Amino acid sequence: MRFRSLIEVSGVFLFAVACVSAQKTNAPAPAAKASAVPHAPDGHPDLTGIWSNATRTPFERPAVFAGKATISDEEARKWEARENQRWEEGSTIDGGRPVTIKDGAYNVLFYDNGNELTRIGGQKRTSMVVDPPDGKVPPMVPEARERLAARRRTSGFRSVKDLPTDARCLTGNTPSIPLVPALYNNNIEIVQSADSILIEVEMVHDARIVHMNAKHVDPKLRTWFGDSIGHWEGDTLVVETTNFDDHTHYRGSTENLKVTERFRRVSERSIEYRATMEDPSTWAKPWSIELAFNSVPGPLYEYACHEGNYAILGILGAK
Repeated sequence: MRFRSLIEVSGVFLFAVACVSAQKTNAPAPAAKASAVPHAPDGHPDLTGIWSNATRTPFERPAVFAGKATISDEEARKWEARENQRWEEGSTIDGGRPVTIKDGAYNVLFYDNGNELTRIGGQKRTSMVVDPPDGKVPPMVPEARERLAARRRTSGFRSVKDLPTDARCLTGNTPSIPLVPALYNNNIEIVQSADSILIEVEMVHDARIVHMNAKHVDPKLRTWFGDSIGHWEGDTLVVETTNFDDHTHYRGSTENLKVTERFRRVSERSIEYRATMEDPSTWAKPWSIELAFNSVPGPLYEYACHEGNYAILGILGAK
């Protein structure tokens, strides 16, 4: 530990410290000091590590929490205990998400949702969506509804390339941006340097590089994960990602999607994460989510998906 240097101080000082500590045994733990947050050589908080965003927090606020963005720890413990029991029994949770997917491909053993609601600013949250305040994703604009309807009407699999990228295991079943929990493998590795930051998620080993204090590439250059540019605002890493291509359809979005992420390390074991999604071609207004990333031992494991999978022939042959 970092406090090993205390061993070198005089015995008298150690005895005094021990006496004071004994007197405060029953006192509340002091708030974490800024010095508890590791810093990189360039002076910025160090986000390097392996983190998990697994949580019981519903994406949108369920009716049981209507009008309540946060709840007390006592309320949270009761809700978490009830939901954990429901998962064990294989029933449906309050957020409306079934434990077993309707096609029977997964059951409760596959899920990795943690056991608790996420905690931000010391308070348990009732939804990942925090803006709008009702905890709901804003409605789609008419243009987006028409676009999705047309896509459903014309959907068809003439070749493997017509399948979604997640079905082909080219990207995760949830995106690597924003960093929302997947069904399982909810681990994220961050490797930080002064001029670039690597963010890799365990689900389908999606990886992207954040270029610090740079400019976005030409808008003609577009990729599945977009172009991520970062800068520091005080102790918060801010990452803006644009230049998505037409394969990226996060909740129905278009290539006009812009995601602004904010990473703030609040302790040795926790990062508070916020992401704001903007796409006037899809949603009536921007919206934001917040999550806590908690330190885990790791390591990240290689993700294997379609090895030995003969289902593709069946998918393409279905009528």
